[in-house]
Amino acid sequence: QVQLVESGGGLVQPGGSLKLSCVASGRALSKPYMGWYRQAPGKEREFVAGISWQGEHPWYLNSVKGRFTISADLAKNMLYLQMNALRTEDTAVYICAGTPQLGFPFDTFGQGTQVTVSS
Repeated sequence: QVQLVESGGGLVQPGGSLKLSCVASGRALSKPYMGWYRQAPGKEREFVAGISWQGEHPWYLNSVKGRFTISADLAKNMLYLQMNALRTEDTAVYICAGTPQLGFPFDTFGQGTQVTVSS
C-alpha cells in the first residue's frame, strides 16, 4: 500500500518557477514508475511527466519539455517536479501518481496541489 501526498503548489506570476514535491509512504518500490498529472477546470486530466525511482525512462508532455524537470529520490521516497518559465496555461491541480509497471495504467494518486499562474 502506497500513499502519495503532494505539496509546493501556489500562486506565481507568468515566467516564474515552482517546485512540487510528493512523498510516498509505504512500499514506494511497489510503484516503480512515478509521474505527475494535471487537471485544469473543464479539461481532461493529462500526463505531464514520468520517471522511475532509479531516474530511468523520463518522459515529458511536449508543451512542458525544456521548462519542467521531474526527479526522484528513492532514499527519501520523494518525487519532485521543478517548473520553470510557467505560463497561464500551466494553471491546474497537479497530482502525483504511481504505477506498478512502466506502460501500465497509473493506479495510485495523491489528492493534488493547486498551481495558479497569473499576473
